[in-house]
Amino acid sequence: MRRLDQRGTAALEFSLVALPWFLLMFAIFDLGRYAITMQSLRKLASAGARAMIIQCYSPAVTGLTPGTSPSSCTGTYLSAAQMQNAAPFLYAGGLTPTLSISSGVSALTVTASQPGFTMLTPVIWGTAFNGPSASTQVPF
Repeated sequence: MRRLDQRGTAALEFSLVALPWFLLMFAIFDLGRYAITMQSLRKLASAGARAMIIQCYSPAVTGLTPGTSPSSCTGTYLSAAQMQNAAPFLYAGGLTPTLSISSGVSALTVTASQPGFTMLTPVIWGTAFNGPSASTQVPF
């Protein structure tokens, strides 16, 4: 009986396994990067809310009237250096997060977002995870 030629078998097997393996590895890396970004945005929103409470909710601003919202609480109360100290991961790759405060009916909402963030594997996720944001509410 004639023996079959086995040359190239390892290369073929590697090509069959390598693509799914590397795709899985990049997907895990991408989801981890997204999770760290979301946690950093939550931390930045909390730090912004804390700074707003310290500076806006003083008796001099609210007039000692319970249940009133300080009308002057519209800007951000963290400097760029304080924002970078609160969430240093968000500044990786030259990106800059944004922090905004909006007034609602019974709460002020502090929102942190990362507008330039994109997933590394858009083939898998599409644009569903691009531009993440996190917010926290401060009731009054």
